[in-house]
Amino acid sequence: MAKAKAPPPSSSGGKAAKKKKWSKGKVKDKAQHAVVCDKATFDRIMKEAPTWRLISQSILIERLKVNGSLARVAIRHLEKEGLIKRIVHHSSQLIYTRLTTASD
Repeated sequence: MAKAKAPPPSSSGGKAAKKKKWSKGKVKDKAQHAVVCDKATFDRIMKEAPTWRLISQSILIERLKVNGSLARVAIRHLEKEGLIKRIVHHSSQLIYTRLTTASD
């Protein structure tokens, strides 16, 4: 004889009964970058930045942990001193490179 199937339980305990919970997502920690240029930061900028092949505001922020406005001022200072030269001039991103003796 064929067995009769039991009806599903009326309680809501299955997969479809639970609502999907949205994940909280991962929140990136707010960066604590330097806002004021102290002597140690200034010396590091003057020593290290002119040796990099590619110099931009983003790279200064990333490597030296300085604020964006401080990075822009530092780049302008390095260019005025003649330690770096401009490659690309764009309204939002300026790209520089180190000076090479062959191009002078």
